[in-house]
Amino acid sequence: MLTLTADDRELIMELSPLYLERIQTAAGRGERTLVESMLQVKFGEIDAELSQIIDRLLQLPPLDRTQLIMQLSREELLSRFNTSD
Repeated sequence: MLTLTADDRELIMELSPLYLERIQTAAGRGERTLVESMLQVKFGEIDAELSQIIDRLLQLPPLDRTQLIMQLSREELLSRFNTSD
């Protein structure tokens, strides 16, 4: 059995939040890539207008954003997530 010293435990406590942050960052990148891929498959090239709504789409639960991308037209998506409001 491995016995941790007080220094080991302290180091683990310091590194744990950094590790979790990196995992969350990687997951966020994966979600963004997925949304970008879905938009690209449905609408072709992701232009400046579609790029502007990606962050808002990412704020939705995964199932909700998938349904919206699949069900709405490009114009409906842009109207719903217009960043100028």
